[in-house]
Amino acid sequence: MTNIPLHLLTDKTNLGLKLIYFKKGDVFVDNDGILSPHRDDHYIFFLLESGSGSIMIDFVDMPLPEHSLYYILPTQVHQRIKNYEADGWMIAVDTALIPPECRQVFESTLVLQQPHVLSTVYLQQFRELLALLFLKYKEDHTGRFYVLSVHSLLQSFSAIAASCYNGDMDMNLKMSRPAQLKSQFKDLLTAEIRTIKSPAVFAARLYVSEAYLSEILRKTTGFPPIYWIHQEVIMEAKRLLYYSDLTVKEIAHTLGYTDHSYFSRLFRKNAGVSALAFREQYRK
Repeated sequence: MTNIPLHLLTDKTNLGLKLIYFKKGDVFVDNDGILSPHRDDHYIFFLLESGSGSIMIDFVDMPLPEHSLYYILPTQVHQRIKNYEADGWMIAVDTALIPPECRQVFESTLVLQQPHVLSTVYLQQFRELLALLFLKYKEDHTGRFYVLSVHSLLQSFSAIAASCYNGDMDMNLKMSRPAQLKSQFKDLLTAEIRTIKSPAVFAARLYVSEAYLSEILRKTTGFPPIYWIHQEVIMEAKRLLYYSDLTVKEIAHTLGYTDHSYFSRLFRKNAGVSALAFREQYRK
């Protein structure tokens, strides 16, 4: 593998949505590499109605408890859910169909998102909503209002899911300016990590001073911009080291470093081991 596969939702559907109800022990057919590590160009939500499961995402084996809601962002490398003891839903959604206010909630954290265990009320709401969405999803696609009704129900799902995570973060959907700036920095960091490494350039792209960006990130996360830049670089490097056969020099160039020796020192400083040692350790 020379790079990490990217799966496109348009290869599977032109509706912007793929909805699957799975039962304990169901195995998804690996006709498009879903069992192998990959990224998606879309969101994926999981809702476990009964039982528990887990999913490997960015080197973390994330446990998914019973009655939990979880989502995967487009840039995150993951494998299929382990649902040997779980019944539930998988919802793949085109990013464009998720309202911006909801995306602000889902994408605002700079650390790996955690499962949200649903209250009895929310669990029942999701069950009823997803059952209705599934019925509409399976209807005749040629109906005049088919797409509108499916997308409307999907937006309701997104809004309720965002309200769950919004409560976890103790914030309102109408985000404060510091929270908005942190979210915008996260979006830009994810999109431009291979081309931008300077806090000053990030600040300029966000139309704020470097000092203000640093102040806001220190207050909201405890760390300055350069810390998060390096965290994103090292995570992407780890993905490429583990899931691709690119050399360390090739990975350095892929991530925008012309001096691969500097990149190697940066990796060792932040990861605690050399890039080659990391590859050998995780591929055992």
